[in-house]
Parts: sequence; structure tokens; C-alpha cells
Amino acid sequence: MMMLHRVTPLRKCAFALRQSSRLVRLLSGGLSSSFQPTADVTKPLCALPPTSLICLNERQCRRLHTTYLLREILEIEGPEFAESISEGDIHWLKQKGEFVNADELVAEIETDKTTVEVPAPRSGTIVELLVEDGGKVTAKQKLYKLEPGEGGGAPADAPAAEAPKKEASPPPPPPPPKKQPPAAAAAPPPPPPPPPPPPVAAVPPVEKPLAGAIPSAIPPVSAPPSGPMASKPVTQVAAVRVPPGISEIQAITGSREETRVKMNRMRLRIAARLKEAQNTYAMLTTFNEVDMSNVMEMRKTYQKEFVAKHGIKLGLMSPFVRAAAYALQQNPTVNAVIDESEIVYRHYVDMSIAVATPKGLVVPVLRNVECMDFATIERTLVELGDKARDGKLAIEDMEGGTFTISNGGVFGSLMGTPIINPPQSAILGMHGIFDRPVAVNGKVEIHPVMVIALTYDHRLIDGREAVTFLRKVKMAVQDPRTMLMNL
Repeated sequence: MMMLHRVTPLRKCAFALRQSSRLVRLLSGGLSSSFQPTADVTKPLCALPPTSLICLNERQCRRLHTTYLLREILEIEGPEFAESISEGDIHWLKQKGEFVNADELVAEIETDKTTVEVPAPRSGTIVELLVEDGGKVTAKQKLYKLEPGEGGGAPADAPAAEAPKKEASPPPPPPPPKKQPPAAAAAPPPPPPPPPPPPVAAVPPVEKPLAGAIPSAIPPVSAPPSGPMASKPVTQVAAVRVPPGISEIQAITGSREETRVKMNRMRLRIAARLKEAQNTYAMLTTFNEVDMSNVMEMRKTYQKEFVAKHGIKLGLMSPFVRAAAYALQQNPTVNAVIDESEIVYRHYVDMSIAVATPKGLVVPVLRNVECMDFATIERTLVELGDKARDGKLAIEDMEGGTFTISNGGVFGSLMGTPIINPPQSAILGMHGIFDRPVAVNGKVEIHPVMVIALTYDHRLIDGREAVTFLRKVKMAVQDPRTMLMNL
């Protein structure tokens, strides 16, 4: 056995290992295994797997560190999806070679209904992305490879340590500068701006021709001008005249560019569901007007006390949500749904509220609204609205729902016909509040008025039931005391 001196260089130690038939121990972290030296030991140190080699002999052992760290590569899988979701589009937030901390977002998967976050299970460096950006992924699919580690390390693809380079020879002397021609030595100064053209004399007013008509009284451009402009150049006359045979509309030019943008999954899903509703339901819409005077007076009177007690403002949605739940209990057919050849009556009210987000329209659900008061409704609406705008709604937040309310009034809508949210049977549309003349006790007064619309499935709901439901909502909003007295 060749003895290793304490100051033996690394290359001599490697040579000693290759010549030795002694036992070599492989150490990797806390894992230890024994093996006999094979042909792999004769490889260059930079090609050996990342580990520490210990050579044992009668007197001493010496630890030899290779230049490439033995690393554990993890293949990270994607999250599970809800039963109604089969695939999604992945968008990477981190790239290959970047270091990520535990629970740091690596990617987002955009599905038909929501965006699913993909956090890192532990700290480490991303070695490889297994799916390209924008590609389709399924549940539990392997997405990327991660090398665990602490602190930002070098990129995974960094090459092994190279052998010491030979001393570089001194660089050759730079070539003598080439003489440039005098013309290229310095750019000539820009020419002075041309003098402004002489002012054009005023042209006497001409009778405006009819739209689309070609003026025939204008002489051709080549004809010599006459009158006070006879002394002006012909080119100046042509600059302010339209040539014969070309109308003013034809002379107008502009940009005609187009931009194509791929529809995201949420927009595709919205389009498919709306088309499904149009093809499936026998939709019909009925309208009514609501005098908002009492509701606005109630908000003005009790707003301070409401905020002081509940810590949230009293808005306009809670009266309508509560009134709709009350009307649905009075008219259970509007809350029902067709299931093949059966009608399913729900004795609870799960209210879907349409929320506009930058990515599209989402409808989080308020469960058991019939048991909520104004404060609980307002608080739940704020929480779900914030989650929707931040893209943090879970699938469970949007599943179910027996009835939908869409408030287009926040955008200034005057009137509209909402489309049913499948598989529900009806949807209530709220619109803007505008001052209108209203007849009160034989007098004309100006009151704030909102138009409300109910779109319903005429296969299940008759016109009488739809109109009765909408009138119940109107009465409950205009005078909430009717709900207290169950009228």
C-alpha cells in the first residue's frame, strides 16, 4: 500500500487510490456504504459522482473531495385538481437554474375555473423544467426537477471545475490605427432648416358640396391659378386641394393593424358555458323598477352605527341578496332545477355572486343565505371578492349555487338581459341607479330608480311565477319591513 504523506498533492492521492486494492469507503451525507475499487475509480476526479473518498491504510486515512457535489434530484409533481377539472395551462414564475425557498411559488396552473398555485416543497435549485411555459398539464403530473439545498447556489448546469489553465501568453500588440478618409473623420454639420414658405392668401369660401359628391368646379392641378393666388406656385395650390376623381373620404388613410391574442382557459370556459346555456335553456327575461329611496335613506341613517358594530360598511348588495333569498323561499320553483325528467326543489339558498376579475368572470357562492343577516352577507362578500380579484378562489368556493345575482350597475348599466348560469334556472340582474320622475300620490317627484331583470328557464318557470318573484324582490328592497312580517 502506498503511504500518503500529509502534504501529498491531490493528484498524487488520486493516483494512490487507483493503485490501491484496499477498501474504499463511499460517504454521502449520513449514508455510508463499502465497495471495492473498480474501473470507475480510474475516471478523472471531475467525472466522479459527488461524494467524499476515504482511503484507509494501516496508519492514516485521507479525505479526498471531488469537484462535483453528489445531489439528490427530486421530481416535483403538480397538485390534484377537482373532479370537474381535467387539465390546465402552466405558467412558470421561476426558470431553470433559479434558487427557490420552501413554499415559494414556482408556477401557476390556470384551469377552467380558477388558478392553482404550485409552491416549492423545499428549498433548492431548479434543475430542469419538464413542461414548457403555456403547456397543458394534468393532475399529479411531474412538472420540474429540484436539487435540494440551502441558500442560493450556482445554476444546476454549471460545468465542473476545470483544471488550472496554463499561464496565458501576453496579448499581441494592437495593430496601428488605420487612417480614415477625411470625409469620414467628422460628419458635416446638418444643413440649416429651409425658410418657411410664404403665407398663402385666403381663399374665398366655396359652397360645401353634398356628402359623397365630387366637386366638379375645382380646376385641375395643372391649370394655372387665377385671382389673388395667381402669383403663388402651382404646388402650393395642389397642397390644399383634393385632386379630381378622389373624394375626401377616399383621401383619408390610417393604420389597419390587427393583434391576435390566445384565449385563456377561463375565457374559453365562459364562452362554452354561455353557449351551452343558450342552446339548452328556453330563456326569457322580465323587468321591473325598484325605488331605491328607502334603501339609500337606511344606509345614510345607520351607516355609522353599522360600521361601529360590525366593522364593515353597509352596501347595496346585502339588501338585494337577502331580498332574493326571501323571494326564493316564497317561490321555490325559481330555486329548483331540472334533472333529466325530474324537478329538484332545493330547500336552501346558495347564492352565486358574479365578480369581474382581470382574467374573466367568476361566481363565488354564499352558502345558506337564508340564515344570514346584512352584516354576515357584507363580510362574506368582501372576503370572496378579495379572493376573486387576487386569483385565490378555490374550486370549492365556486361549486354549487342555486341562484345567481349579477350587478352590472357598478359599471353604469341602464338595462340588460343576463344569461342563466348553468345548471341553475334563473338569474337576477341589477343595474345602475338613476334619478327619474316618479308619480307619488298624484304628484311628480324625482326618485332614485333601479331597473332589475330576471332571466329564467321557461321550461320550468312560468311567466306568472317569474313576475311574482320579481315583485317580491322589489317589495322587500323598497320596504324591508315586509320581510320581518313575512308578507
